[in-house]
Amino acid sequence: MFADLFMNYVQLIIVFFAVLFIPAKMAAQSIPVGTLVLEDAFRRAQLLGQIDSLISFTSFPLFANSSQKLNTSFEPHHLSANRLFAKSDIMYRSGKIGTVQLLPFTWQQQYNTHHPYSLNDGAMIPARGYQTMVSGGFYAQYGPLSIQIQPEYVFAENKDFQGFYKEHSDLMWEKYYGQVLNFIDLPEKFGNGSYRRLLWGQSSLRLTLGPFSAGISNENLWWGPGIRNSLVMSNTASGFKHMTLNTVRPVKTFIGSFELQIISGDLDNSGFDPPGTNRMYSDTMLYIPKRNDLRYINGMLVSYHPRWVPGLFVGVTRSFISYYKDMGNTFADYLPIITPITKKANYGNKESPYPQDQRASFFFRWLWKEEKAELYWEFGREDHAFNLRDFIVQPYHTSMYILGFRKLIPLIAHKDQYIQIKAELTQLAQIGTNTTRPTGSIYLYYAGISQGYTHRGQLLGAGIGPGSNMQVLSLNWVKSLKTFGIQVERYVHNNDFAISLSDTRTKWVDFTTAVIGEYDYKNLLFSFRFEMIRSYNYQYLYNPVTVENPTYWTPGRNIYDYQGKVGVSYRF
Repeated sequence: MFADLFMNYVQLIIVFFAVLFIPAKMAAQSIPVGTLVLEDAFRRAQLLGQIDSLISFTSFPLFANSSQKLNTSFEPHHLSANRLFAKSDIMYRSGKIGTVQLLPFTWQQQYNTHHPYSLNDGAMIPARGYQTMVSGGFYAQYGPLSIQIQPEYVFAENKDFQGFYKEHSDLMWEKYYGQVLNFIDLPEKFGNGSYRRLLWGQSSLRLTLGPFSAGISNENLWWGPGIRNSLVMSNTASGFKHMTLNTVRPVKTFIGSFELQIISGDLDNSGFDPPGTNRMYSDTMLYIPKRNDLRYINGMLVSYHPRWVPGLFVGVTRSFISYYKDMGNTFADYLPIITPITKKANYGNKESPYPQDQRASFFFRWLWKEEKAELYWEFGREDHAFNLRDFIVQPYHTSMYILGFRKLIPLIAHKDQYIQIKAELTQLAQIGTNTTRPTGSIYLYYAGISQGYTHRGQLLGAGIGPGSNMQVLSLNWVKSLKTFGIQVERYVHNNDFAISLSDTRTKWVDFTTAVIGEYDYKNLLFSFRFEMIRSYNYQYLYNPVTVENPTYWTPGRNIYDYQGKVGVSYRF
């Protein structure tokens, strides 16, 4: 598939690269999504004025080029661009045109006691019991060419657990299949027995010319300003194979600076069935087998920093998925991101000629260096508006949003130490037009793409999942790379499904309290997260306690799950 895609990209690449100067030495080594300790440390450092304020932090992976303007006060022996991953180069080519570096060896572990609880952990899967992921590799660069080989190996004990209750009524199972399971590849459990996978991980092959890079990659992507969730691209799923054209540093113009990424790639199916595939309702089998065809994804992110408003970044994202077998051979079939945003402009009064699922978002991030704070917002939609009038009248149809804030408060008695406050709201549950203009949940697709917005059975967007909401608040002590604090979350599971049930008391809500920390020691980076998850109405089951005079709001029995995560990374 990539050979065909390459031919469609040639013209676009020529336009961007024809006028670029090829420098003698390049650096395109990436800082992957989810890099222990360092990923968030860089963003915090920007709030403190210690990193180039033109970097938007709305597109990951980052690249070494993006981090070369470091203030010397920010411990450059930890975070300089040339030594971010490698303490020393293993080898230099003659004239220092090329280099080879070992990438860090990273070992991450987690344990869930009762049921899966999984967000933003890449190739790891939602599983009960012990799970581990290891990664490592090397980076080599010669002139404008670079290769990064960083595979990931995952092992999950994958113990059995109580999933969607078999005791639920036939009607409830019918609703679950009719509203959720038949329209997304999101398995409850990834097979029977232990789970093992060796994946390409954060590997890539690139040609980097000036501020632009083009190549083939399997790296995870993160688009948008969110920290806990992202609407269009996150690292909840493993990385997927894609061709990429992207900037490796902000491109400065007379009106401001720009960052860009355009990708086209393949999405894999999980191969695992949902629960209860033998269930029937009114003599009809509930489970509808999914097409086992390869899916195509095309997406873009553009971020703009106006020169007249310091610290402000505005941008857009857009992505399309479709089955390869359904697509035509036109330029617009392979690059639908360049087509008009409304249905009428695209197809007139007709529908798309083949199943095609779009989502798009607008975002801003506003960095206030003097206040050591940032505010960000992302608003997205699952569906094309029919025309501009439709968007103006009902902008919230199939909508979703993220709103977040972070501030660092200096400790006057302790130099270079801060108290960090973070808050983030994510809303995926449908609001506003549902009663008059029914629609499905975010990331599901009801017109032919039965896997929804997933890769290998996990979500590409916000990991909380279709119809869900999350509120997060954290308080941390911070000193350089060291942090310690607490975080609380309220996670409403698929509220769109819950409100369709006859009993309003069945909403499944998790309330979590976590102790989190990060630490560095010489070449080592450590992170940990220990949390208690209190599940109200787990799997949408209201199970009241026994009392003498029960009322409508008699307390229900709660499920407790405990999760531990520990990660360590060694930089050579």
